Parts: sequence; structure tokens; C-alpha cells
Amino acid sequence: MRKIVTIATVSTLALALAACDSESGGGGSDGELVGEGSGADCTIGAPIPVGAALSLTGGAGSYGESQRNGLELAVAHLNDAESGVTYELSVEDDQTDPRQGITVFEGFVDGGSSIIIGPTLSNGAFQAQPIAQEGAVPVLAISNTADGITEQGDYIFRDSLTEGQVIPQTIAAATEEFGLEDVVVMYSNDDAFTESGYEVFAESLEAEGVEVSNTLTFSVSDTDFRPLLTEAAGAEPDAIVVSGLIEAAIPLVTQAREVGLDVPIIGGNGFNNPQLMSDAGEAAEGVVVGAAWNSASDNPENTDFLAAYEEEYGSQPDQFAAQAYAAMTIVDTAVRTNCSGERDDIQDGLTNISDLPTVLGPLSINENRDVEHEAVVQIVEDGSFAVLD
Repeated sequence: MRKIVTIATVSTLALALAACDSESGGGGSDGELVGEGSGADCTIGAPIPVGAALSLTGGAGSYGESQRNGLELAVAHLNDAESGVTYELSVEDDQTDPRQGITVFEGFVDGGSSIIIGPTLSNGAFQAQPIAQEGAVPVLAISNTADGITEQGDYIFRDSLTEGQVIPQTIAAATEEFGLEDVVVMYSNDDAFTESGYEVFAESLEAEGVEVSNTLTFSVSDTDFRPLLTEAAGAEPDAIVVSGLIEAAIPLVTQAREVGLDVPIIGGNGFNNPQLMSDAGEAAEGVVVGAAWNSASDNPENTDFLAAYEEEYGSQPDQFAAQAYAAMTIVDTAVRTNCSGERDDIQDGLTNISDLPTVLGPLSINENRDVEHEAVVQIVEDGSFAVLD
């Protein structure tokens, strides 16, 4: 059920046409993106071009689809508000391939986008974001959690909490809840996001005084984890700690129960997807996941978002949709700060985000261009995420 009608386009034709304006290097031409007024009174005559590089196909396709939904819903709301500023959203598929991500970023930089949102995975971000930094185009990452993302340059921002911000809280809460003393850690060692998550897990477990009796690695393309899980079970751990994408999480959780591992499974951000419950079913019960978004939050921005998403798509959003929706709230605020859709003006506006009400809760962008807001630790109960008290 998709009723949204926006001025967004996903065609390469749009990029080609936008390229006609690229010589301005500022996201528009002839100053048409510089408006009058400020804040809520800002009025800009031309729509502001926003590029989004998302993984709509490939291994991270489920995340990208949620992100597109969140962005399109937010743009529809902003454009319907008749508040003086409109956005032209162009979504391109990076195919979960860093090489394709570079091509998409080059298209947005040369095509005149005022800001680029994405890409979906940290692997792609490390490869593509230098293109934007060199082109002086601001980037707002919405799901990259690996360390070092914003260190790529002063045009790189993100609204996704890092694994370093969420995982320590997750391990602390799980240790207290389950009395953890000894665990087995598993992670895919050929992916920047999961490797970064593993490193934070290891540091957090050490900080909590939890012993790691075994560390097992796998590839992001693996689907049969039974030999590793059987080895893990031999250590008789209090829990299994895993840094992996959802594509690994589902078979791993399912197969863990099959080999008799009934201990808690603690996952990183890659586990934070409703697909875990729908595909793993009963096996997902007891899985613990740290999150950047509390779906049960009753702040007005979140309750309105939940209702609008349900009406539009016929399902509940996940964290990735929420972070994407929040991104457009941030972009709109940054644009209104200087009442301009020019690239440098948006970059400046992004450095002034403080206590902004969003679906993620009040958030700020710190001096390192990373977001700061409260995280939540969840556990799967009766087929859905509940707050781990």
C-alpha cells in the first residue's frame, strides 16, 4: 500500500538532467536555492535536491527498503506542510556494492544534489563518502555505525548511533539481567560494520568483567553455522554474542536453537530488524539487541510517525525507517538555519543541530558530527521487541 505521491524520482534520467546544473557546484544555480526569512518563516522558491544512496537490492536490501519508506514519508510530510520549503528526493540503488555506491555518489555530486543521504552500510560509506567530501557536498549517514565514518571529513555527518554508543549499554544491561560470567563471541570478519561491532563487543565484555571463552569467525556470505554453533555449545557459555548482518542473524539464531543452545543471544545493530522475528519465529525469543530507536516511545513525533507509517505501508516501521525519517527532520532544520539549500549553507546548518525533537527523541549533532541521543536495550518477547528492564 503506497499512496505517497512526491516529486521524488529514481531514474537515471533525473540525474542526467540534474547534471545540467552541476557547474554551480552548490546544489542549484543562480542562487535559486537561497531563500528569504529564517526558521519556520524561511521561504525558498526552488525545490532542494536531496540524493539518497540506499541498498535496495543485494545483501542489505531489507534495510534499504525501510530507509526509502522513511525518507519518502518524511519528504511527503515536509512538502505537504506548505511551509515555504520543498524537497526533491532522488533515490538510487547501490546494490549493496561499494563500487556501485561510488558511482551513485559521483552522480549526486556532479548532478547538483544539495546533500546526500546514505549509503546503507558502513562498507559502502568508507568507499563512497570521500567522493562527497572532495566535492564539498554534505552527507548525512543514517545507518552507518562503524567507527571512523565521520572522521572522513567535515562534510560527513550521521544520525545513527555508533556501535560504540549502543553496545556498551547492551552488554551492561544483559550482564545485569542474566548474570553473565562466560560467553562465546561470533562475528563475520570480512565486513567493516561487523568487525567494528566485534571490537566494541570485546571491549564492553572486558569492561563488565565477562570472560570470552571462545571467539569464532564467519563470512558475511555464510548460511550454515551449525559447526560453529556446535563448537560454541561445547564451551557451555552463559550467552552467545554476535556481530553480524540480519542475513546471518536469522539462520544463526534458528540453527543455535536446533543444536540445543538455549542461552541468550546478544546481537549488534544488524539484528535490529523485524525480519528476525518473522523469519526465525520462536527461535528469536530471548534475543537481546541494542537500538537507537524505541518503537514504544510516546513522544508526539514518534506516535505521529508510527500512525502515518502504518497508514501508508500497512506495517510498523523499524529502526532504519525511523532513522531515515529523522534524517529529513534534521536536513529541514539545517536548511532553515540559513534559509538556503546551498551545500555549504546546509553543512553549516548541520553543525547547529541541538536538542531537536525527532522520532528518535531529542537529538544533537556533536563536535565530531555524530548524533547524540538516548539508546534502548531490547529483548524479543512474544514475537516482538520489548524494552529489557
